[in-house]
Amino acid sequence: MSRTRVSTENAPAAVGPYSQGIVANGVVYTAGQVALVPGTGKLLEGDIQAQAAQVFKNLTAVLDAAGSSLDRVVKTTVYLKDMNDFAAMNAIYDTFFQGDPPARTTIQVARLPLDALIEIEMIALV
Repeated sequence: MSRTRVSTENAPAAVGPYSQGIVANGVVYTAGQVALVPGTGKLLEGDIQAQAAQVFKNLTAVLDAAGSSLDRVVKTTVYLKDMNDFAAMNAIYDTFFQGDPPARTTIQVARLPLDALIEIEMIALV
């Protein structure tokens, strides 16, 4: 099995013992991303839509570094601080996945890192 670590300065650096992503056997698995602004280490202030857009920018950078892209994503997992933000999150999510969107699970959680409103992880083909 081939396994390669993904790292890019265009997404927030890992803040613990994990990788931004791993490519294994032609599939990239991203770490969950919150709305950290690359290079600053600070959480983007704003509502769910602003944070979701930043999360997608971060994930796009990780996918690019892995040789993949959003149109190759097969599964996402979305973690929301508040399920009442589901419709607003969906409005942003829909702008990033045109045509055939990937499979998705959405879960409300008690708390996210840095008290973020949203975290998303992805699985994509390389």
